[in-house]
Amino acid sequence: MDALCVYCGSSPGTDDAYRAAAEALGRELAARDATLVYGGGRVGLMGALADATLDAGGEAHGVIPESLEAKEIAHHGLTELDVVDSMHARKARMAELADGFVALPGGFGTLEEIVEVLTWAQLGFHAKPCGFLNVAGYYDELASFFDHQVSAGFVESKHREMVTVADDAAALLDAYESYDAPSVKSVLSEAEET
Repeated sequence: MDALCVYCGSSPGTDDAYRAAAEALGRELAARDATLVYGGGRVGLMGALADATLDAGGEAHGVIPESLEAKEIAHHGLTELDVVDSMHARKARMAELADGFVALPGGFGTLEEIVEVLTWAQLGFHAKPCGFLNVAGYYDELASFFDHQVSAGFVESKHREMVTVADDAAALLDAYESYDAPSVKSVLSEAEET
């Protein structure tokens, strides 16, 4: 994996374990020569992740929309920083740069971003690994809800299996290295057949 897109909070959260996990992920990316792709901020978990990656000798590529450049306090010490015109452009650019996606703890934006790329995988738009770094059980209830979606008939088991959940950075990245996307018929190829 050459580049990992990480979604995470622009605040630090209430548990020191969140920051520690962000820093550990940054160091692990650097150790594996994988570029961090993230939202470009220097505050909260975003900043901790980027700083840890850079401090460990890794590369960090931020993508931030003009409208959030001041609010999320753009990190100008990155290997590369793209300032784009919208959130849509931000998400598209991050997805283009990455070989996989992971969510650290975060708020609504973090959840929206990781679920969007999961949906893209479900639809066959990409075959990149997607998952959650489940720090201190932060995503336990969400993982259970994904299971509930399967039992309720809204998500197929093969799509649920696309979601990797791991408690530490090394285990997550190891799982991503051996990730084999299930065969999913692209919505685009179905449209071509009709």
